[in-house]
Amino acid sequence: MQAFPIPAPQFNGASRRVGAGSALNWLQQGWAMFIARPGAWMAMTVIVIVIYVGLATVPLIGPLAAHLLAPVLAAGMLIACQKLAHEQELAVSDLFAGFQRHTSALLTLGVLYMLAMLALVVLVMLLAGSGMAGAMIMHSPLAAGIAFGGVALAGLLWLLLSVPIVMAIWFAPALVVFNAMPPVDALKASFNACLKNILVFLVYAPLVMVLCFFATLPVGLGFLVLGPVLAVSVYASYRDIFLSA
Repeated sequence: MQAFPIPAPQFNGASRRVGAGSALNWLQQGWAMFIARPGAWMAMTVIVIVIYVGLATVPLIGPLAAHLLAPVLAAGMLIACQKLAHEQELAVSDLFAGFQRHTSALLTLGVLYMLAMLALVVLVMLLAGSGMAGAMIMHSPLAAGIAFGGVALAGLLWLLLSVPIVMAIWFAPALVVFNAMPPVDALKASFNACLKNILVFLVYAPLVMVLCFFATLPVGLGFLVLGPVLAVSVYASYRDIFLSA
């Protein structure tokens, strides 16, 4: 006999297609939430920067740890966004909420993300290295061209293969935290949602690139504002695209 109350069915990752104009709306929502609590947002951004700068100083292990922690810290930012959207008080400590909710699933996401990026780095380095080695062995005027071609091909491969990785991880922390999806299912749902909405992301990406350019002008201080705006835009895109939000 079925026990009562009957538990709600698990979210299956259903998503919808949105218009290209949604990209600007996500960024506008990001700005609106930022100006609601600028001090707390900038404090969280400073902490994230300090963490990643500190990890960058540790050879080999640091970059791997950075990818491992990325979904956990992203979840904290998303939880902060949800609190503010529901008119709750925002606290700097919300940044670490991912260490208290669905932590094992978020760390699993981090491991998968880390392994994917590590495999990509190894593949690109092997390709670039083989091109350089081949050029050194040839001892001909064509060597420089071959070396450059190998490096260019490696860069193109990096770009092509990093895009699907980003698509898979984009919504995954939100799906784990807000919908309790298993990590692999969350990655699949995120990739499918991004693929379904490729047009809006083709608008979103250039807008973000332009904003990043201007953020770097005042010695990079603009990222204290742009960082939170982009974090909220991810939350806004999640709420816009996933029907369960």
